[in-house]
Amino acid sequence: MSASINHHDKSHLLTGVVAVVGCDGTGKSTLTADLLTYLQSKGVAERRYLGLVSGEMGDKIKLLPIFGVWLELHLSAKAQRAQDMKQKLPGTGTAIIMHILSLWRVRQLKLVMRLSQRGVLVITDRYPQAEISGFRYDGPGITVTSEDNWLLRKLAARELKLYQWMAQQKPALIIRLNIDAETAHSRKPDHSLAELRDKISVMPRLNFNGTKLVDIDARLPYAEVLANALKAVKSAIK
Repeated sequence: MSASINHHDKSHLLTGVVAVVGCDGTGKSTLTADLLTYLQSKGVAERRYLGLVSGEMGDKIKLLPIFGVWLELHLSAKAQRAQDMKQKLPGTGTAIIMHILSLWRVRQLKLVMRLSQRGVLVITDRYPQAEISGFRYDGPGITVTSEDNWLLRKLAARELKLYQWMAQQKPALIIRLNIDAETAHSRKPDHSLAELRDKISVMPRLNFNGTKLVDIDARLPYAEVLANALKAVKSAIK
C-alpha cells in the first residue's frame, strides 16, 4: 500500500467535497445517503467512508474469503484498544497495525482527491484531523513516550505527518452534527455511554484546519436536520 506524499504541500481546497462528522448516533449514515441523492441530481456524485475498521471498512473485510471474519474481529479488537488514548498501546505489533490503518485512510482520501479533480461531487462520512490524537476522533492513534523503542517513536512521528498532510486537504464544507450523550446512547444503546460522552466533548474543539464548517443540531426532527444540511450544501456547492 503506497502512501507517498509531500508533507510540504500547502492546504488546498477539494472542490465539490462535503464531509459529515459527528458522534455515533447523530445520523451520519442516513444524512450522507440523502445528501448523495441531492448531489447526484446536480451531476456525477459518490459517497465515501473515511472511518476505520469499526464501520464500513470492517464490513468489507468480513467479505474476504476464508479469513475475512477472523481478520475483522482481530483488527476491531486492536483498534478498539488503541482508540482509548487514556490507555497505553499494548506494543509495537498493534502500533504497526494502527499505522497500516492510517495508510489505508490516506489512500481513501487520495481517492476522494482524484474524484474532486475529475469534477465528481463527493460526500464523505467522517474526515481525518490532526488537532487531537485518537482514532475515535479520526486523529492519529499512536502515542509514545521517550521510553518507547525507536520503531514506536518513528511510527508515531510518521503517522502524525500523515494526519497533518490529510488535514491540509480541506473539503469545500464540513457539516458537524451535534448531539448530547443521552440522546446518542438512546439511538446507539450498544455503544458505551462513557465513550459517547468523550467523543461529544472533543468534537466541538475541532476546527478541521479552518475548513468552512456548519453546525447542525442532530436532536431536531430528521426533516429539519436534512433541510439545514441541504441549505448548507447548496451554499457551498454552486
